[in-house]
Amino acid sequence: MSGAHKAGSWPAGFRRTFIGDKAFYMTVLSLVVPIIIQNSISNFVNLLDNIMVGQVGTVQMSGVAIANQLLFVFNLTVFGGLSGAGIFGAQFYGAGDDEGLRYTFRYKLWTSAVILTAALAIFLSAGDSLISLYLKGEGDASEAAAMLEHGHNYLMIMLWGLLPFILSQAYGSTLRDTGETMLPMKASIAAVVMNMCLNYVLIFGKLGFPELGVEGAAVATVISRYTELAIIVLYTHRHTDRFRFMVGLYRSAKVPLDLAVTIFKKGMPLLANELLWSVGVSTLTQIFSTYGLNVVAALNISNTITNLFNVVYISLGSAVAVMVGQALGAGDISRAKEYSWKLIFFSVCTCIVIGSILVAAAPVIPYIYNTTGEVRKLAAHFMRVSALYMPFFAVSHCSYFTIRSGGKTFITLLFDSAYTWCVIVPIACLVAGYTDFNIYAAYPVCYLPDAAKSVIGVYIIRKGRWAQKIVTGRYAEQTAPERLISEDS
Repeated sequence: MSGAHKAGSWPAGFRRTFIGDKAFYMTVLSLVVPIIIQNSISNFVNLLDNIMVGQVGTVQMSGVAIANQLLFVFNLTVFGGLSGAGIFGAQFYGAGDDEGLRYTFRYKLWTSAVILTAALAIFLSAGDSLISLYLKGEGDASEAAAMLEHGHNYLMIMLWGLLPFILSQAYGSTLRDTGETMLPMKASIAAVVMNMCLNYVLIFGKLGFPELGVEGAAVATVISRYTELAIIVLYTHRHTDRFRFMVGLYRSAKVPLDLAVTIFKKGMPLLANELLWSVGVSTLTQIFSTYGLNVVAALNISNTITNLFNVVYISLGSAVAVMVGQALGAGDISRAKEYSWKLIFFSVCTCIVIGSILVAAAPVIPYIYNTTGEVRKLAAHFMRVSALYMPFFAVSHCSYFTIRSGGKTFITLLFDSAYTWCVIVPIACLVAGYTDFNIYAAYPVCYLPDAAKSVIGVYIIRKGRWAQKIVTGRYAEQTAPERLISEDS
C-alpha cells in the first residue's frame, strides 16, 4: 500500500504509521545523537555551574537563576528570529539551491543585529526592574535585596556574551539546516569544557585567580561563548568545499527583496511566538515565585535537572525540522507526513523511559545541592510532576516543529504562545490568586492544559494541511535531489 494517504485520515496499519525501519532510525540517530550530546553536555555543565554557585549560597544561586530567566527570553527570541529563515534554509538545501541558502543566512545576520540591539537596550535600562518581579514572594527582605544584587552583577557581565551567542546560533542553525550536526556539537563540547574549568577557577579562586563567586560564573560563560563561535566560524570558512553556501557569503549583505519579505511574513510569527512563549514561561515562574523565595530556589534546581532529562525530545525537534523540511523541499509530501508520525511516536516512547528514570531519581538528586530541606523537598516534587508530563511535552514539541516545517507559522503562533497566554497563564493566575492550593497542588494543576495541547497537536498533524513546499528553487544553480536526507528503503 502506498505511503500517501488522504488528509484527515489515519494511514493504514499501526506499525506502518508509527514505527520506522532500521534505515529510518539510523538516519534519525545520525542527526539527533550529535545534538543530544551537545545539549546534554551543555545542560550538564549548567548543572555543575548551578551546583558550584549553590556552594557559595542559596541566595547567590537564586539571583543567578532569576537573571537566567531573563536571558532565557533572549535565547528563545533568537531561536524564533532565526527559525523563519531556517524553514527556507532546510527546503532550499533539499532543493539543491546554494544561493537561496546563502540568502537565508544573510537574513539571519540582519535579524540577529536587530534582536541584539533591542535586548541590550532592554537589559541595560530595565534589568533591575525585571529581576525585582521575581522577589515579591514571602521571605526575608535582606535575602531579596541580596538576590537582586547578585542577579544584577551576573546579568551585566553576561551581556558581553550575547554577541557571540547570537552569531553561533546563526552559523549553527544554518549548518543544521543542511543536516550537519557534528561541527556545532564539537564546538559546543569545547566551549562547555572550557566553561566548566573556568567556573571552578574563577568562582572559587583557584590557581592564583581571585575568588569571584557569581561574577566568576558569568565571566567563564562569556569566554566559552567566544570560544564556541571561533571554532564554528574558522572551520566553516576553511571548508567551503563542504559548505558551498559560505562561498561569497560576505561579498554582499544583499537579500532579494521578494525573498526577504516572504521570510519576514513566515518568520515574524515564529519570532513573536518564541518571544511570547518564553515570556509566558517566565511569567509562570514569576507566578510560582509568589508562593515564597524558597520556590525560586527549588524551581531553579528542578529546571536545571529536568532540562538535562529533556534533551532527547528537545533534540528530536531538530530532527523533525530537518527531515520533514527537506522532504517538503524536495516535493515529497507523503514522505514528510510519514516522517512526522514516526518521529512523534519515537519521541513519546523515549520520554516514557526517561521520565520513569527521573521519577525514581527525583527524591535523591536535590541532595547534591547545598540548600535547605524544604527547597530539596519542593525541587523533588517539581521534578516528579515534570516527568509525568514529559510525554505530553514531547507530542507538543514535535507537533510544533512539524507544523513549522511546512511554513504554517501563524498556526504555530496560535498553537504555542497564544495557547500559553490564553489558557495556561490565566489558569495559573486563577490558581495562585483565587484558590487555597499550596504550591504542591498548584504546580501540577497549572500544567494540566499541556495535556490538552498535545491532543490539539495530534489533530493538526492528522489533518495534514501543514504539509506544503514553500520554496520554488528560483535561486538554484543546480538541482541535487540526492541531498534529501533519506531514501525509501
